[in-house]
Amino acid sequence: MILVVGATGTLGLEICRRLSEHQTGVRALARETADPSRLSALQNAGVDISWGDLKDPASLSRACHGVDVVISTASSTLSRQSGDSIETVDRLGQLALVEAARRSGVQHFTFVSIPRSPVHESPLTRAKAEAERSLMESGIAYTILAANFFMEIWLSPALGFDYPHQKAVIFGNGHAPVSWISYRDVAEFAVRSHRAPGARNRILEIGGPQDISPLDVVKIFERVSGSSFECQLVPDEALLAQMNQANDPLTESFAKLQLEYAHGCVMDSSPALAVMPMELTGVEQYAASVCGQAAPASYGHS
Repeated sequence: MILVVGATGTLGLEICRRLSEHQTGVRALARETADPSRLSALQNAGVDISWGDLKDPASLSRACHGVDVVISTASSTLSRQSGDSIETVDRLGQLALVEAARRSGVQHFTFVSIPRSPVHESPLTRAKAEAERSLMESGIAYTILAANFFMEIWLSPALGFDYPHQKAVIFGNGHAPVSWISYRDVAEFAVRSHRAPGARNRILEIGGPQDISPLDVVKIFERVSGSSFECQLVPDEALLAQMNQANDPLTESFAKLQLEYAHGCVMDSSPALAVMPMELTGVEQYAASVCGQAAPASYGHS
């Protein structure tokens, strides 16, 4: 049995879908207050739902009972309910989950984390680092996936990359390359991690197949869509001011993520690909998919 924590999020739901396709017993930790459409998607995929919350240690013990593998993607950064915060979810919640997994005799724990060695530490990076340390010291076999910026999130209208209207907000000067990755590829790494001996007790960086600057990403979208984009550059000074004015941990963390994007984030995924070979999605495939073009068949089918 595999337990997925964060199962109603975009990444967690994709992991559950892929696990179910392999006819693996899948259990999802979910809250009754979660998005009904996400809960229905889990149930339609044949996923067993264990009702609970990362903030409720007793529910974590119930969810981990009889489980061989835990995959955790949960974070408070994109979707939050009452009481959710970096402290209660990303730090204390993950620490409680590791402890519940240890007590239940879980054999393998895959933790989806964020890029390591950030230029700017934040409440989020500190919470992730503490959860990683706890997992590594727990005695449970583990795989930590340090995932780069998701193209479907950071190259989307929600964060200013408004491809439907040919407008793009760019953090920094737009020249620093990023190894953009598809969340679908992250899901595939997570699904395979407990079955790949070479991924055992390792921290693996996972980025996309190309290191591409935001301005070059715009050029790709212009070529694919056949339309010119209007770009708005947000200079480092404005990002630093936003960071300095932050009055809560989430705002501070997000401002610092924007600065990481501005400074670039290049990753070497070859160690991960050596133990879990797959074809990674490129930015051009993603652009084709969202701009209504015929995307190559490999997009979403790693």
